[in-house]
Amino acid sequence: MVAGEGDLIPYSYTDAVPAPDGTSLAWVSDVSGRPRAWTGTVDGLAVDGHRPVPGLDDDVQALSWSPDGRWLAAQLAPGGGERTRVRLIGPDGPVDIAPAARAVTLGAWSPGGWRLGVTILGDDGDGQACLVDVRDGTSTVLAAGPAARVCAVSGDGRRAVVRLGRRGARELELVDLRSGLRTPLLPGGGAVVADARFDRYRLYVHTDAGHDRPVLLAVDLRGRSATRVVAGREDADLDIVALDPDAARVTLVWNVDGRSELELLDLRSGRAEPVTAPPGDVVTSVAFTRDGRGLLVGGEGPAVPPRISHVPLWPGGTAGALLADPGPADPVEPDLQHFTGEDGLALSGWLFRPRATPGPAGPRRLHRPVPVLVWLHGGPEAQERPVFQPLFQALVAAGIAVFAPNVRGSAGYGRAFVAADDGPRRHVAITDVRAAVRFLVDSGHADPDRVGVGGRSYGGYLTLVALAWFPELFAVGVDVCGMSDLHTFYRDTEPWIATAATTEYGDPVDDAALLRELSPLHRVDAITAPLLVVHGEHDTNVPLGEARQIVQALRERGRTPGFLLFDGEGHEVRGVENRARFVDEVVRWVSGPLLGADLGSRAG
Repeated sequence: MVAGEGDLIPYSYTDAVPAPDGTSLAWVSDVSGRPRAWTGTVDGLAVDGHRPVPGLDDDVQALSWSPDGRWLAAQLAPGGGERTRVRLIGPDGPVDIAPAARAVTLGAWSPGGWRLGVTILGDDGDGQACLVDVRDGTSTVLAAGPAARVCAVSGDGRRAVVRLGRRGARELELVDLRSGLRTPLLPGGGAVVADARFDRYRLYVHTDAGHDRPVLLAVDLRGRSATRVVAGREDADLDIVALDPDAARVTLVWNVDGRSELELLDLRSGRAEPVTAPPGDVVTSVAFTRDGRGLLVGGEGPAVPPRISHVPLWPGGTAGALLADPGPADPVEPDLQHFTGEDGLALSGWLFRPRATPGPAGPRRLHRPVPVLVWLHGGPEAQERPVFQPLFQALVAAGIAVFAPNVRGSAGYGRAFVAADDGPRRHVAITDVRAAVRFLVDSGHADPDRVGVGGRSYGGYLTLVALAWFPELFAVGVDVCGMSDLHTFYRDTEPWIATAATTEYGDPVDDAALLRELSPLHRVDAITAPLLVVHGEHDTNVPLGEARQIVQALRERGRTPGFLLFDGEGHEVRGVENRARFVDEVVRWVSGPLLGADLGSRAG
């Protein structure tokens, strides 16, 4: 763990992938200060000999072994930015895939282990989903379009599934690699969720096309039976699907109001059994061990930093942490609160409250109005869940509650809820922030004179909008890499990000008036609360210009916004020391207005 002026920032362990022979494991960890790839030897229920993977000297976003074990593929983010690379580590050393491309992202391997699916991104906004022969570097283009990706290749190497389409309008196609015949797999409209996996005779499709909640479908590739729903719930999103090595079982991870539930489904009998998850409220990844007798589960929670655990699938087995760092000594667990939008739509959010001073009856939670920071997540097709948040814990330790709502447009509550903020419906989504503040005040949680608002990415944008539309509600604000003007965002972001975003925000030409109306830069005169703007130097998702122009506009009006710029970071702050500084600076910035503490900020 690394310490800033505030709490310790634990190291994280994520994205564990077992080698095909089962003797070693690869994962991503920031124990060296940045997210890097590591490997170790699996010895029973332990991992020994941790060592960094040579040749992967940039931030690592994803890892994947070739099925024959000869290659380890990594998706890298140089400088923490969006112009990612795919690099192979193999018997002849590192090999970059399409090194001249603007960006490359990782897809699925062919079962033979000599062809790798990648997406090559360029200036036109579309991606080319390709199968690359790792032996000679030749490639075959399978599909081209927004968000194109190779999802799966069949065991006989004759078919592949590709995904493409804008946000909220994904499609899947089954491609015959010999004839080129393409068969749509999601007739009747696009989807928010679209992925697939092959077994010998079937294709398992994970999607919400035709359903409000994501389900698992079985498609008979021989045409002998109709497509059927294998697993689905009306009260939960199907979050993660993992097939075992023999394709006889599948692990399902359900998202139930933000918390995860694990289930093991026997595909032959149709019987499903619950699996006891390791510590942590949220499961972030699942992979079967190569012998099929256990699961490698990535998970985290308010008191559990991101870790990798082994979950045995035999009777009486006990789950244990394989790779983990201790959490904080006395974390605060959140409560799920329910409230309604101004139009009556059911909403919810996670409330972290400072602890009360122990009294005669022992420790208890505060039940009087306190200072609150409303924190808005990114996406917006993401979800605030009870994960590990050092910032939240540092704020409650300072005496400031945190309320993290899921306004409409968030994931985890069905397809209709995700689409409820698209285009002109964003006006109502913005009022959900005002509804959250009114709920906090009316329920006695928040002191109405000491409410702040902050957020990251889309949450940073929503923070700026809330400060401009409802200035009377907020005493302070924190914008982390948020868009300040939707027109300049479209102009300056990566082309493939702009192309995919039109279904979410609107078209920059056809909907120009709407985008101007929804851009906080054009209402900057109304922003009066002290504002801290945080951004990464190499962010090309929401480019640095979005931060600079809101800061400049406020300074021209005589305001004194804080500006915290992280060198060597992109759209997310990945460096451990930078994360510690981020927590310290945000707590310092909001403590003055919310606590009356004259702490100032070193952000310049």
